[in-house]
Amino acid sequence: MNSYLESLITEQVNSSTKNIDTMSTIEILNSINNEDIKVAYAVKKEIPSIVKAVDIVSEKLKNNGRLFYIGAGTSGRLGILDASECPATYSTDPEIVQGIIAGGSNAVFTSIEGAEDDEDKGKSIIKERGINSKDVVIGITASGRTPFVIGAMKAAKRNGITTIGISNNKNSMINEEVDIKINPIVGPEVIMGSTRMKAGTSQKLILNMITTASMVKLGKVYGNLMIDLQLTNKKLLDRAVRIIEYAANVKSEKAKEYLEKSDFNPKIAIVMLKTGEEKDKSKELLQKENGFVTKAIEAYFK
Repeated sequence: MNSYLESLITEQVNSSTKNIDTMSTIEILNSINNEDIKVAYAVKKEIPSIVKAVDIVSEKLKNNGRLFYIGAGTSGRLGILDASECPATYSTDPEIVQGIIAGGSNAVFTSIEGAEDDEDKGKSIIKERGINSKDVVIGITASGRTPFVIGAMKAAKRNGITTIGISNNKNSMINEEVDIKINPIVGPEVIMGSTRMKAGTSQKLILNMITTASMVKLGKVYGNLMIDLQLTNKKLLDRAVRIIEYAANVKSEKAKEYLEKSDFNPKIAIVMLKTGEEKDKSKELLQKENGFVTKAIEAYFK
C-alpha cells in the first residue's frame, strides 16, 4: 500500500473487527450492524453541504439542465441505480438524470480492470456526453482519488460546469476539483478497504437525498405522495389509485374514474377532484404553477 492510500481512513484496519475471522455467525452480523449504525450519523453531519447540492441540482433541472453521476465500481453502479429509478418514480426523461461508470455499461455487471485508472477517459467523457454549463456533475469516489472521476471533474471545471464531489475521506483529491464537497466519514470498513459496505451505503443515502429533495422542489410530490409516477405496470397503476384516494379523500371507484378522466395523470386527477374542474382547466392550473399541485389548488380558491 502506498503512503497516500495509507493515509485514507477508508483503507485503514477496523480495530473492532480485526478478529472477525474467528467470530461466530451472530458475532459477525452484530459487528457489521454496529458499524452500519454509524453511517446515518456520518451523513447527517454533511447535511449543510447536501443542502447546497440539492439547491444547485434542483435549479439546474428547473432550467432544463441535466444531472450526471460519474463513478467507478460500486460508486459508479450506485449512480446508475439512482439515475435509473428517477423516470419510473418521477416521470423524468431518462436523459435528465444519467449515471456514467468507468468501463461503460459492461462494468455495471463485471469488474473492468484498469478502467477506473484512466484519467484521460474521464476527461473525454464530458465532451462525449455533451455535458455543458447548463448541467451539473456529481463525482462519486470513496477514496476521493479515482483517476477516472478526477479526470471528469477537471474537465467539467475547465468547461464552467458546476461540480459536486462525494467521497469518504476529508482531505481527498476530489475536494480540490469540485465546487461542493460532501465527505461522510464512516471510518474503516468491517473488511479493510471493502468500500462497497459503509462507504457505499453512505453514498446511496446521499444520492437518495439529492434526487428526492430535488424532485420535491420541482413539484413532483403532493404532501409526501408520489404523484408524478409513470404507470408502466399494474403495481404502479394500483399505487396511483391509492394515492388519489388518499389525496382527495375519495373511494377507490371514484379514484379510478378520475384517473381515467385525467388520461392516467395522477396530478391532474387530484386537481380535478379538489377543484371540481374538468381535465383541461385542471391541466391549465398546474401549468400556471409549474406543476405544483398544492399551489395549483391554492391559486384556484384565492
